[in-house]
Amino acid sequence: MAILEGEPMRIYEGSPRQDFEEVLRSVGAYLDERGMREVLVAETDVGFIVQGLVVQSSSSSWGDTLGHAFKETLTLLDDDIARFMDDAVARRGSGAKARPDHYETALRVIGRYLDEQRPRDIFFFEQDGAYVLRLLEADQTRFHHALVEFTRDDIVEMTSRAPTLRKASQTPSPAKPG
Repeated sequence: MAILEGEPMRIYEGSPRQDFEEVLRSVGAYLDERGMREVLVAETDVGFIVQGLVVQSSSSSWGDTLGHAFKETLTLLDDDIARFMDDAVARRGSGAKARPDHYETALRVIGRYLDEQRPRDIFFFEQDGAYVLRLLEADQTRFHHALVEFTRDDIVEMTSRAPTLRKASQTPSPAKPG
């Protein structure tokens, strides 16, 4: 996909619900379900490549719990992400989960930051709750990369502010009498 000056990034095309906040929140929920940790996320023309550590536990005959960590690489296509988003919307308000898990929350607030920046391309990795992002940005004369770091404390602070920043369109409207 060629990036042209002034061309909107792929994620902003189409449905108005497709923004980084919702996309990364949904991807984060999927990663939480898989038990991934220490993730790396790279945006592609057709979705995201995600790599992370997955720990599988097993019990020994002595009653000890052993774990085996292995690296897993996923290719999440746009259709997969759309399905994750639909699943997440269906789960909300159902009481299925008392509170969001680690990546669902962290990637949501990072996604909100990305929506404000509107980068052309993203790549980021997480290590022990801190995130380093490389964003491809464009201005009037050139494309350039910017590096952004969020510490664990930054993520906690951004998460605590998130409810006050929600978009009006995300607030459910009251049911109308029929």
